[in-house]
Amino acid sequence: MPEDKAGVSAAAINEQELFSSVSELDYSAKSEDYRIGVADLLKISVFRADEFEQEARVDSDGSISLPLLGNVRVEGLTPSQLEQQLASLLKQKYLQNPQVTVFVKEYSSQQITLDGAFRKPGIYPVTAGQVTLLQALALGGGLDTIADPGKVVLFRKIGNRPKAFRLNIDAIRDGQMKNPYLRNNDIIVAHRSNSRYWLKEVASTISSARSIAIPFY
Repeated sequence: MPEDKAGVSAAAINEQELFSSVSELDYSAKSEDYRIGVADLLKISVFRADEFEQEARVDSDGSISLPLLGNVRVEGLTPSQLEQQLASLLKQKYLQNPQVTVFVKEYSSQQITLDGAFRKPGIYPVTAGQVTLLQALALGGGLDTIADPGKVVLFRKIGNRPKAFRLNIDAIRDGQMKNPYLRNNDIIVAHRSNSRYWLKEVASTISSARSIAIPFY
């Protein structure tokens, strides 16, 4: 029996076994604070101390460089934790009661991938747990005219297991299917309406992820 490179049989694929239940997806925005990551762009301001206001990009070491304070490690902190840390540093040397505000202007450390029949496929920065599938589609310019709205697949790693979820864009827009929130490293693939082997492609992607530990989720 012929197989592709990922070892997926060319025989008929059981669709029910291939796709996981959409009930496993997230349908409410995450409430926990965002954790700052590499390449994020931060806007920092101090009340009544304009000289400390600036934008800073998190470097590959997880740090930012600030006037007078030098390099400050920020990766893994929430914005509120960083506010407290900067306030403490400023209080030691410069200000009596600093009130610091940290705003994440660009969430470059978290991203999703739109692949296949989108008008603008690519990798997009997102705030994980705050962006829905329909919002992500808007980032990609919507589906191409050759796409099948019922053949949109979300790939995600849950635990140590890569999973695929079949979604129907028309059903979501009509309110017949819930609009899930996305996570960091999710991949959304829109398949062509005339594709005969799209189920095999989905199976191959899952098989490859399991065999060589592809970190795309």
